[in-house]
Amino acid sequence: MRYNLAQLLKEPIGSSREYQLDESFTGPDCFAEAARGPVSFLRTHRGVLARAQLQIRSTLVCSRCLGDYGHSSNLSIEEEFFPTVSVQTGQSQPVPTEAYENSLIDGRHVLDLADTIRECVVTDMPMKPLCRRECLGLCQSCGADLNLRRCDCQDSPEAPRWLGLPELVKHGCGTE
Repeated sequence: MRYNLAQLLKEPIGSSREYQLDESFTGPDCFAEAARGPVSFLRTHRGVLARAQLQIRSTLVCSRCLGDYGHSSNLSIEEEFFPTVSVQTGQSQPVPTEAYENSLIDGRHVLDLADTIRECVVTDMPMKPLCRRECLGLCQSCGADLNLRRCDCQDSPEAPRWLGLPELVKHGCGTE
């Protein structure tokens, strides 16, 4: 996901490059298993505009049953990147005030899209991932996966912390 943009930065505004991203990821810090799709770079008056239409495949953990499941999503990314060093002179360039660390092209004119893609993947992930809408989750008493089997626990309609509530209400505590 690293692109050398030195030649593009030498060209006039409006020049572009097209690439096909096809990356697989491994290791403990993975944000996705794979990312595939077209990536284009367009020379702007201040830097380079990157556009990508990516298909992302990742493994998430279901928030109900805690099982792993495959998740796919389509991301549309559009971000402007700014050079930190002039490709013509080799001297440092002022960076626009709205630029942040991940939107900079390094001193060797290499743009690394990994952090930008990681941010987009993380913000695209569901807040409460579910392996399927009908997931029954885990038994609150014994921890059995209710998608695989019924547990032998007795159904308790109320949590133990609320068992004393009817008695309080009966005696008028907490009412005015």
